[in-house]
Amino acid sequence: MTAASQTLDARAAGLGLFEKWLSVWVGGAIVAGIALGNLAPDLFASLAGIEYASVNLVVAVLIWAMIFPMMVAVDFGAVRRVGDKPKGIVITLVVNWLIKPFSMAALGVLFFEIVFADLIAPADAQQYIAGLILLGAAPCTAMVFVWSQLTKGDPAYTLVQVAVNDLIMIVAFAPIVAVLLGVTDISVPWETLLLSVALYVVVPLAAGALVRRRLLATHGGDEAAVSAFTGRMKPLSIIGLLLTVLLLFGFQAETIVARPLLIALIAAPIIVQSYGIFLIAYGWAKAWKVPHAVAAPCALIGTSNFFELAVAVAIGLFGLGSGAALATVVGVLVEVPVMLSLVALANRTRASFPAA
Repeated sequence: MTAASQTLDARAAGLGLFEKWLSVWVGGAIVAGIALGNLAPDLFASLAGIEYASVNLVVAVLIWAMIFPMMVAVDFGAVRRVGDKPKGIVITLVVNWLIKPFSMAALGVLFFEIVFADLIAPADAQQYIAGLILLGAAPCTAMVFVWSQLTKGDPAYTLVQVAVNDLIMIVAFAPIVAVLLGVTDISVPWETLLLSVALYVVVPLAAGALVRRRLLATHGGDEAAVSAFTGRMKPLSIIGLLLTVLLLFGFQAETIVARPLLIALIAAPIIVQSYGIFLIAYGWAKAWKVPHAVAAPCALIGTSNFFELAVAVAIGLFGLGSGAALATVVGVLVEVPVMLSLVALANRTRASFPAA
């Protein structure tokens, strides 16, 4: 795809150059978050305290704004037909549950017990490895809807992929973490898990379905009305993303400034894992000739993480000031820039996949 056609596509989506230069705006949001977090720490501490069951409600509202347009685009008739094309589901499940948790654990051991052995105390290394394991065992629930939207993913298929992952996570997260951490008394914060699924999937999906039904009823069943509405709502999605980035970096601004080298060391295996998992899933989808609208979200789900769950479990098992909790937070900080780069890669390689 040429730069000119990319620009035309962006304008057609209602965002123009704003969407085209999204990485620049995200970079600005990161810098602003770090600066504001250090200039007004009390404000960000107050915002961080607005939470329930370890889920920050301010961030939840912003994520809701991000994913709502995609929920309106979900065609429930298409959801019923997802079973006719199971390849994307198979790739998602194998990569997320049979590869990702174990590769993250292996990378944690490699980096913190071998590569960085001279830089980090052994006791701290074990804490960071534990945090990475918690991240690796929790595939994304919410943000993947944003990444799917930015790659023009199939909204119905993405919804099914996320829903299946959520169901498996309920029964598989604790046993996998228990095996990899070598402990048996994992306390899964069910309130965090269920509240996150409700906030990020059930509620926006129900609201989107109601709005979609209303639009179709008002315009005689014309899907163009739905497309026009979601196009108008897309700027809200991007603004929600930028504000989320600003808040996340603002919450951890003092830690980032005080311990930049440690943040970089923890980020290294997370970045390797993210690109590696994406390439495995995306390459598999290409080999299987999966359409791009399914292949891109399929690869991005495994790459992204359910950070609320990982952070909550890390705090519950090891404490708020633990190295494990810090590692899960670094996962949050790394995720957005890495995911945007993968979104760009997926969009640039669209032509090498079947269109439908």
